[in-house]
Amino acid sequence: KGQKRETQEEGVLERLNAGEVVIGDGGFVFALEKRGYVKAGPWTPEVTVTHPEAVRQLHREFLRAGANVMQAYTFYASDDKLENRSQTLKITVTQINEAACDLAKQVAGEGDALAAAGVCQTPSYLSCKSETDVKAVFKRQLDVFVKKNVDFLIAEYFEHVEEAVWAVEVLKTSGKPVAASMCIGPEGDLHGVPAGECAVRLVKAGAQIVGVNCHFDPMTCVKAVKLMKEGVEKSGLKAHYMVQPLAYHVPDSTYLGYTELPEFPFALEPRIVTRWDVHKYTREAYKAGIRFIGGCCGFEPYHIRAVAEELAAERGIMPAGSEKHGMWGAGLEMHTKPWVRAR
Repeated sequence: KGQKRETQEEGVLERLNAGEVVIGDGGFVFALEKRGYVKAGPWTPEVTVTHPEAVRQLHREFLRAGANVMQAYTFYASDDKLENRSQTLKITVTQINEAACDLAKQVAGEGDALAAAGVCQTPSYLSCKSETDVKAVFKRQLDVFVKKNVDFLIAEYFEHVEEAVWAVEVLKTSGKPVAASMCIGPEGDLHGVPAGECAVRLVKAGAQIVGVNCHFDPMTCVKAVKLMKEGVEKSGLKAHYMVQPLAYHVPDSTYLGYTELPEFPFALEPRIVTRWDVHKYTREAYKAGIRFIGGCCGFEPYHIRAVAEELAAERGIMPAGSEKHGMWGAGLEMHTKPWVRAR
């Protein structure tokens, strides 16, 4: 089924219900840290206000690479996180989230893309604050997302399903589609709740799309989503599935993922996956029935282009960025050195 369309009238659920593949974008946190706009440690996104042109350009690069989702850079943009990490600029969380939504919507409008905005785990939960307190943090963020009328919402990067469920319950009040993505591997959440059970709880809370992001390498994340899918199907429920992994090989990590590695976060480069690794990951995800396929930390535009190129036949379209990339290294035919041409 070809996916080329002239308008953006179809939302994320309409696309997924039609059997289409929705390609996510890559890792804004790491990409902007490497470019000098985000500080490692706090990882807070005040760059949406201080240097909006940097965020806009990264959105455009992912759009050119084939992404169908421009995810507003709202990661860790909650009041408690900014206060907890001593963000001293006179910028409010509302300003950051409003700017992020504006940038995502602007670039989404430049192509065949949807604008999404999300919430993630909070210091309030880890500090054992009440459900009411944690939900109030999510609600303040949601108010901005509703005001800016993004296309759908994502609860992502949750290590504990309890908090993820609270996030989904808040986001559902908007009436917009909700995706829920946990940063867990096949072993389940940090309280020991199995991956399949996590997915069931999220679907029951109202998430229409469930899956995982971050913390683990591509194939490990696909394995975790397979377990989620099994759990949901065994429970007689229905959902769509998403996966947005790291662009790093981390076979030596435990259930805590890459944050426990001594190289995290400043020396991970030797572990970066190649575009060919991404082709294999994309095919594995597609075969598993996952139809929202993207990337998280470490994923650059060329990785997302590899996702789009791997599924070009199924989707009936190639990304604009492929005009500068011959499939399977075809561009090497024009190389000066004969031994490179021979490849």
